[in-house]
Amino acid sequence: MTAITAAFPTEMIGDWIFDLDNTIYPAKINLFHRVSLRITEFVASHYNVPANDARDIQKDLFQRYGTTMRGMMSEENIDPDVYLNYVHDIDVSDLNHDSELDGLISSLPGLKHIFTNGTVRHAENILSAYGVRHHFDQIFDIVAANYIPKPDPHAFDCFLNQTGIDPNGAVMIEDMAANLRPAAALGMRTVWLVSDIEWASRDSDEPFVHYKADDLKVFLRSLVQLDC
Repeated sequence: MTAITAAFPTEMIGDWIFDLDNTIYPAKINLFHRVSLRITEFVASHYNVPANDARDIQKDLFQRYGTTMRGMMSEENIDPDVYLNYVHDIDVSDLNHDSELDGLISSLPGLKHIFTNGTVRHAENILSAYGVRHHFDQIFDIVAANYIPKPDPHAFDCFLNQTGIDPNGAVMIEDMAANLRPAAALGMRTVWLVSDIEWASRDSDEPFVHYKADDLKVFLRSLVQLDC
């Protein structure tokens, strides 16, 4: 793993690419659980099974296809927009403006982007709730990737085609280590936000993970200190 001083010369970074869920906010607050519950409800309704069985199906499809939606599209021919509208219909009214996060993102040079396996609508809700929406030049979502999720290289190709960024001058920040493999192969610097969840930590010791941090604000604080 590369030291922060070598991996992140901020004056050379033109684009900062952020995942959304469990990245903009820390996984420990369990916000994504709200989406996960909606996924379970959708699966239970579609297959007409109890919640426990639905969670098993949800986990199996996620592990085999990268997202539960992709699995249900492939095996059940579901309408992805119906799925996405349902699972991302969560209440975020209890979330508050995070002034520290706002300031830390402001301190970064260059453009900031969201690259998510969720939707633009979901990203807008989360970013607006935390008061950081104004920082992001573009939100690239699963719809723009033709419903093909990270870490599939197709999603990265679509992202680069839409944004026009130079991957050699970009940093990608993710909670799922495996999603950083194609980013590093393209020339991006990578940051993994440490998780003890098995599917999030898979491949986290691979060399394509250049830097690790406990959460986004810890990483951004380290950059601010580096520039002082």
